[in-house]
Amino acid sequence: MPDPQPSVYTAPARSSFWQKLGPGGLVSFSLAASSVLALAGMPLLWRMIEVLREANFAPPSRADGILVLGRRLRDDNSPTEVFLARLAHAEKLWRGGFAARVIVAGGLTGRATLSEAEVGRIWLLEHALPPEAVMTEDKSQHTLENLYFVRESLRAKGWTSLLLVSDPLHLVRAKALAEGLGIKVYPSPAEDCPPRKGSFGWWRRAALEAFFLHWYRTGLAYSRLVGSRRHLERVT
Repeated sequence: MPDPQPSVYTAPARSSFWQKLGPGGLVSFSLAASSVLALAGMPLLWRMIEVLREANFAPPSRADGILVLGRRLRDDNSPTEVFLARLAHAEKLWRGGFAARVIVAGGLTGRATLSEAEVGRIWLLEHALPPEAVMTEDKSQHTLENLYFVRESLRAKGWTSLLLVSDPLHLVRAKALAEGLGIKVYPSPAEDCPPRKGSFGWWRRAALEAFFLHWYRTGLAYSRLVGSRRHLERVT
């Protein structure tokens, strides 16, 4: 008799950092952090170079849909400047005819009573996008789940590609996650997203994204090494 298929772990609404980790998350985080310390920061430097090299403007390509990655809301239900810049860029792409549909991803986070996706949908409708052009994914708690749940919609609709919208530094990791899940994406950075390029905040964000990318790569390698189906089912 074949082994039963393991259930996919998804973080509950308004998850804490530890709840978002899921199976193998703490182990992979520890391995990633330990490797950075043991190798005097070289893995982080390597990923930092990757983040900076790929965080460049890319001309948009036509795709089946435009995916706006979610961002935790401010003051309960208000979009942050980063989220607003992502939404504005998606609107521009839609008006440019690069895709007929915009998908906004993001569930209930923090103290919000509306999901990130719903707040994004409201903003797009207020900016004159027709209701039929806007879709939402409102179950996810982080970038990996944004992509994981959207993949279900892609398969159901027979779509094969997405324009992936986020801020430039975040897109490097998001693209890696999408490729791990087998989603064909064309990164399209929202250039107006804060922090300002070259500022202290920008470099801090770049370092954080470098570590997150290293964490993802480490976790993927570890899961494949130990052959953990429960770990791999969330990322592949």
